[in-house]
Amino acid sequence: MTDHPIHMLWAIPRSTSTAFEWMMRMRGDLICFHEPFGEAWYQGDDARWPRLRDDSPRQPGLTTRGQFEMLCEAATKGPVFVKDFPNYTDHLWDDEFLGRFNHSFLIRNPAKVLPSVHKQWDDFLAEEIGFDVQRRLFDLLSERLGAAPPLIDSDDLLADPHGIVEAYCGAIGIDFIPQALSWEPGARNEVLWYDKEETWHATLKDSDGLKPQPRTVGDISQQPEWIKAMHDDALPHYEHLHQFRLRV
Repeated sequence: MTDHPIHMLWAIPRSTSTAFEWMMRMRGDLICFHEPFGEAWYQGDDARWPRLRDDSPRQPGLTTRGQFEMLCEAATKGPVFVKDFPNYTDHLWDDEFLGRFNHSFLIRNPAKVLPSVHKQWDDFLAEEIGFDVQRRLFDLLSERLGAAPPLIDSDDLLADPHGIVEAYCGAIGIDFIPQALSWEPGARNEVLWYDKEETWHATLKDSDGLKPQPRTVGDISQQPEWIKAMHDDALPHYEHLHQFRLRV
């Protein structure tokens, strides 16, 4: 039985990651998964969500180990693409886990991430975003691999979707399919395990593809002081990763 590659995109919340995942789904040649480790982190038997309460939604039988085994099983049937967040998995980073994936990264400036998250959550913890964990995983893999894994910045992606996606596909070793950058607006049931009202993915639901967009400067000047402090902690991690981004 042949094991196919599992292409893992390690992102952070509000980084255009689900739109990127949707584009990968539109290719038609990958078995795609939406944040399987996040599902276990929030709702599993071994949930690690720091704000977990007795009345939080749970899924009996769901575990992080089970999600890993599910991905490995899927890869016996064909090549796999997964979008997930590193902070859901840092307790799993052994040789077996890290060695099974073809790793890549998607980053975004915290001045844009944090206000966007704050629109959805009145309060949240830095552990739920994971800028520091994303950097730690990137550095760990760079040391293991002897070279930096492929990494793209959300701003670059939205400024030049065609060019960045083509470069990304080349970097992870898959064909570039330009038709995948366009799609019809509509329901996105495949990415809604935690977003039944589609509040997090409303933009994706209404979109028809990855298209060039004017870039804006992130502004946290009107944010609460705790957001500003979180931004100041996160910025050095983003700036470290930013220097390794793919360029067209």
